[in-house]
Amino acid sequence: MKSKVKETLDKILERFESGDIPQAIAYSMFPIPNLPCSSWSLLNRTLVFISGSMDARGIRQWNSANRYVKKGTKAIYILVPFIRSIEDDLGEKNYKLLGFGVSPVFRAEDTDGEALEYENIELPDLPLMDRAYEWGISIKAVPGNYKYYGYYSAGRKEIALATSQECVFFHELAHAGHHIVLGSLKHGQDPLQEIVAELSASALALMVGKTIEDTIGNSYRYIHKYAEQLKMGAHSACLKVLSDTEKVLNLIIHNNLNGEESTSQKVA
Repeated sequence: MKSKVKETLDKILERFESGDIPQAIAYSMFPIPNLPCSSWSLLNRTLVFISGSMDARGIRQWNSANRYVKKGTKAIYILVPFIRSIEDDLGEKNYKLLGFGVSPVFRAEDTDGEALEYENIELPDLPLMDRAYEWGISIKAVPGNYKYYGYYSAGRKEIALATSQECVFFHELAHAGHHIVLGSLKHGQDPLQEIVAELSASALALMVGKTIEDTIGNSYRYIHKYAEQLKMGAHSACLKVLSDTEKVLNLIIHNNLNGEESTSQKVA
């Protein structure tokens, strides 16, 4: 096996061992529209995500977008199939996979030049951002799509937002708090974890001055969807996670699992 191919596959295997591949695949399933890598295979989109980016391209693709790879940047490698066309006795073409090679691509974060459309996203100073920073979690703007508006990556200690809506940030912050409370989260969109995050987000929104009409409709639909997966009603599912939700809120608001208020941050 060629060394670069092996190196690329080893990177994926390492991520399986560390446990964050399911999350990477979950977000790679819904690529950002209109980006070149959106048409790549799921495996290659997953490689881009675990490299810390949502957008990677070859040098020529970056140059055509009036962007240039920074000096000294290391490429990441995606897998490229080698396919041979073979004509049979009837003149029909058949295709045979001979193996895989690699192709170097570069992350958007490793390029300079003309601004990309999604780079113009500016996040406002959202309430409780300082709490994330205290926990060593970075917050960044990313392009979104019709399937999600943000995510929390435990492995990268990162909250990514494709919207300035406070409730989306609160939802991802609650995931981060839940991770601290439990020590680890189940991979993927676990129904109980999603309900804890959305219930916490609704409570935080009310605490910072949002009216219940601003938040309750979407939150109820979100919780109801995951409660159905548990074969439960929304109310019963919320009661089931109430203890964890209280711990998450105490941690976010007071930065203390026992609910003792810290002096560094208060809500409204």
